[in-house]
Amino acid sequence: MPAIVTALRSLRASQDEAVRLGAGSSSVLSVRGLSVQLGGREVLHDVSFELGAGELTGLIGSNGAGKTTLLRALLGLQAVSAGTVTLSGRRERAAVGYVPQKVGLDPDLPVRARDLVALGIDGQRLGVGLRSAARRERVEALLQSVGASHLADARVGALSGGEQQRVLIAHALASSPKLLLLDEPLANLDLRSTQETVTLLATLARSRGMAVLVATHDINPLLPFMGRVVYLAEGRAASGTTDEVVRSDVLSALYGHHVDVLHAHGRVIVSVSDQHHDGPGQGWGPEPRGEALVGGPGGQEAPGEQQAPEGCDLAPDDCTDDAPQAWQP
Repeated sequence: MPAIVTALRSLRASQDEAVRLGAGSSSVLSVRGLSVQLGGREVLHDVSFELGAGELTGLIGSNGAGKTTLLRALLGLQAVSAGTVTLSGRRERAAVGYVPQKVGLDPDLPVRARDLVALGIDGQRLGVGLRSAARRERVEALLQSVGASHLADARVGALSGGEQQRVLIAHALASSPKLLLLDEPLANLDLRSTQETVTLLATLARSRGMAVLVATHDINPLLPFMGRVVYLAEGRAASGTTDEVVRSDVLSALYGHHVDVLHAHGRVIVSVSDQHHDGPGQGWGPEPRGEALVGGPGGQEAPGEQQAPEGCDLAPDDCTDDAPQAWQP
């Protein structure tokens, strides 16, 4: 156990140094010592990481790890009990784009793709948006930037999952964000749409000099493009390159008990045992799971893993099956 604790402390020291050195122009987001309490229970504890311009970063964790809670804290939608969020050297949340999880759109809703994107341009204003040539050109440019020009006049609710993601990303880009947050954008996508979506996000990050943070339980689709990873477990986080973080010693320190990291056929599998110690793992989040699979076939969790109810990304005990998923474009 001392070796595990030493590994986590060493990684944290390197993160602190990276934050100190990253205060220049390439640093987009700095999160320091972020903690969140819900219902009197601490669900995130002392989370720290750094995002750089032009980087695609994976926010990895199983269901109930707190990914959505962290994203909401970054957006200013969730109160924090400690810590700071600094965007481009300022403690404010300006120019942040967001693609939420599970946007339900009625196929019969008469909203075209171009209408949804236009809401990202002037949806925060009261009254009916003014039609103008400049506004139309802006909408067309946003749709073109995500490869969705041919979908402009299609009803959003009738689009496939991959097509909807492209339109929602275009909507999020309307404010020309420096930081783009996406909550489970790969959920329920087929293999081709998953690969296309990840490729698009990596291209946008580079071309726009934008930091992109993708929350997902499956690390594997991101591996070819991901510069860094933020791994959430038991309410805590480790960040760094994939090789620095997705290791048995580091993840064992996060979970508070032994974790195996396996590599097979270019995929990464994280196996969490049922063993539980009276150490750091207690009190930081949900009880340790049976076999947690990050990046199994089709991105599914392993059989027997404790699941949070659908539509909720908190610890299972803090969720209800009817947890609301509201979204305002």
